[in-house]
Amino acid sequence: MSTVRAIRQTLAALGLALGLGAASAAIPIEHWVHPSGTRVYLVNSPAIPMVDVQMDFDGGSRREPTERAGLANATAGQLSGDVAAYEGQPARDENALAAAWVDLGAQFDASAGSDRFSVQLRSLSDPAILPRAVALAAQQLARPTWPEAVWRRDRERSVAALREALNRPSTVASQAFGRAVYGDHPYGRFATPDTLGAIGVDDMRSFYRRHVTACRAQVVMVGAVDRAGAERIVDALVRAIAPNGCAELPPVAEVKPLAAPTEQRLPMAAAQAQVLMGQPGIKRDDPDFFPLLVGNHILGGSGFTSRLTQEVREKRGLTYGVYSYFSPGRHAGAFQIGLSTRPDQADEAVRVVRETLARYVSDGPSEAELQAAKDYLVNGFALRFDSNRKLLDNVVNIAWNGLPLDYLDTWTQRVRALSVDEVRRAMQRVVHPDRLATVIVGGK
Repeated sequence: MSTVRAIRQTLAALGLALGLGAASAAIPIEHWVHPSGTRVYLVNSPAIPMVDVQMDFDGGSRREPTERAGLANATAGQLSGDVAAYEGQPARDENALAAAWVDLGAQFDASAGSDRFSVQLRSLSDPAILPRAVALAAQQLARPTWPEAVWRRDRERSVAALREALNRPSTVASQAFGRAVYGDHPYGRFATPDTLGAIGVDDMRSFYRRHVTACRAQVVMVGAVDRAGAERIVDALVRAIAPNGCAELPPVAEVKPLAAPTEQRLPMAAAQAQVLMGQPGIKRDDPDFFPLLVGNHILGGSGFTSRLTQEVREKRGLTYGVYSYFSPGRHAGAFQIGLSTRPDQADEAVRVVRETLARYVSDGPSEAELQAAKDYLVNGFALRFDSNRKLLDNVVNIAWNGLPLDYLDTWTQRVRALSVDEVRRAMQRVVHPDRLATVIVGGK
């Protein structure tokens, strides 16, 4: 079956015709809670013989000790190291483990972001392959051995990569901006050679056992698997982490709003100055999420048609590109505007951005801008589901953020219903042009 035909069949099976009119069928998300406490979400999409599984835990970088920034990501990386024997599976070093995944034609990955520690499995749904892939994933979850030699090697590589990255203006700007916006909140921490050097295998083992627990886990599955098959997968994965227990996690403080504007100029030899401007934005559960989504699309999220692009690039030629976005999480993620420009034009670019933002927040979008944004977002909505992976990401978003199961079914209606006043009110409530953090890197 061709990829295009398979995608079309998947969309048809989910009732996602490209028009997405009022008669579209609901996306069939099944949800239940495993006896361990793990929350499970399933979309049975049989058109493609593939299963995607994602397991998420409250174990992102916001849970790291300050002096060991980088611990969550390091822990995720070491899950692909050596594993001990488990439920009939032999012990494997990292090379044998990688070879086992290649033999299955399946994929396993672990990663950590600001809020989440995530494990992903992708496998064919073939009954001769899927159970073996699940068993191998369970072995990695249950029996990582955290080999000291592997961590020393990987840490050396990570430190070298970090030092190289710190020679790039974009990295320097991003870290300075994060510290300016988030202050002492964990969202504003970054790994350094010193914090990576402080991390030992015992730290990773402890972090893993404390945070990778069934009682707070969620599992999302999309693909050619029914409820009974999904329950078998969940049973195997939960059994693998059951010994980790369910230690209570302390609360994490919220991001503090900025009380006043700040500006940093960091000289650096570079042909282009990197400019970042912004402030704390919203949490993902903010009631104004949709007005802000559409409002930002008009401001700086729509490429060449955005307000910022028109003012900064098209009218004045100060940059090749300028953007804005919100990054909501469990806490208030940043509202950010970014661009690069010639160092001698940086002051003018910053002035134009500030004026454009202040005018937009004060006046809101025009009716024509709002209608164009609605049309673009609604007409492109089907592209959010043109693969199992994209559909999985959307269901993960629903699960992680506690959104209604019909969130995707009502998405276009909520966008269409927005008014200019709602967008203006939301932007005025959240975005404060007189309290921006500004970082300019480049132009010695």
